[in-house]
Amino acid sequence: MSNKKKIINDPVFGFITIPNNFLYSLIQHPFLQRLNRIKQLGLASFVYPGAQHTRLHHSIGAMYLMDEAIHNLRAKGHEITVEEANGAMACILLHDVGHGPFSHVLEFTLTNGIHHEEFSLELMKWLNEELDGQLDICISIFKNEYPKKFLHQLVSGQLDVDRLDYLRRDSFFTGVTEGNIGSARIIKMLDLRNDKLVVESKGIYSIENFLMSRRLMYWQVYLHKTAVAAEKMLIKTFTRAKELSSNGTTLFASPYLQYFLENEVNKSFFAQHHKDVLNHFVNLDDNDIWCALKVWSNHEDKVLSKLSSCLINRKLFKIEITNEPQSLERTQQYIDQYMKSLKIDAHEASYLLSCDVISSNMYNEVDDSIDILYNDGSIKDISEASDMLNIQLLAKKVEKYYFTYLKL
Repeated sequence: MSNKKKIINDPVFGFITIPNNFLYSLIQHPFLQRLNRIKQLGLASFVYPGAQHTRLHHSIGAMYLMDEAIHNLRAKGHEITVEEANGAMACILLHDVGHGPFSHVLEFTLTNGIHHEEFSLELMKWLNEELDGQLDICISIFKNEYPKKFLHQLVSGQLDVDRLDYLRRDSFFTGVTEGNIGSARIIKMLDLRNDKLVVESKGIYSIENFLMSRRLMYWQVYLHKTAVAAEKMLIKTFTRAKELSSNGTTLFASPYLQYFLENEVNKSFFAQHHKDVLNHFVNLDDNDIWCALKVWSNHEDKVLSKLSSCLINRKLFKIEITNEPQSLERTQQYIDQYMKSLKIDAHEASYLLSCDVISSNMYNEVDDSIDILYNDGSIKDISEASDMLNIQLLAKKVEKYYFTYLKL
């Protein structure tokens, strides 16, 4: 089969050439094409209307950066075989294949406690059977079992190509310019020492910018209070839908969504009905969710219809972020108000508010340090090398309490 050398015009990186037929066939596979129907940033488009890019978009961008990183490391004298390069690029293409629509919402409700990485690995194994073992190296890299450990670092680490793509891409589509990192510069500065990624010392300012950009993007985009409010609202909606389904109410839903509403899909259920769960999961995308919400907005259940119509029409929960948790008296006041206004009981009213904690820490040197390589061959962690960043401050876990509630 001749190499088609397909070219994709990407708004972030320009023209991306798909390196070979093997990678092209992966992109064409239904598992990957499904990601074209799942938005990368879920409900963030309620805040940033331009955030319409998809998970496939991101996966192809990450594949391009992996290709660039491999070319750069080869140019510096490090041996990476064709099979290893294909394995690493396949791994980054498939790393998000286990994401469902509104990924974290799904993990809290429909696939209770099953992390998207578990789905990714299972789908890679399924694909590997179809491809007669062509994904052996890919799976080994994903599980961090491949002898060349730096390949896993490129897929999942402090400076992985996943982050290098999504920070730039999400910055581009949201218009939040603080996230616009110098990904090309960082990749050019990468090198290897003792099977670990290091960054040449002249790239230190790009790393400082990367860490600061990541922190800003988290609080400005990923944990933006309105996006958090919308996500909590969707979690409440699906928790209610699941409760109604388990009590015998048949709700409108596609067959794939129906499966997750009617079954308690947790880790033990997944272990027993493995292929059945995966078959339904790979047919689930954003369209199933929005279609159900549109119909549920006219449902006779007051809570389900209220939450669904508010999401459809962007009448989102109000949100307050504080340094202290909300008092029980205040939440009870809102519950009493909902009971009186909507003629519902206390349990039903509890669906119309939410309080919890959100947290993030941007750099954890215990997990996977960012090492800076100097001309004399010495290596320092970024926390020692940087004279500008307070890494202790970046590494500190930031916790904020939030209280979201429906405003009547």
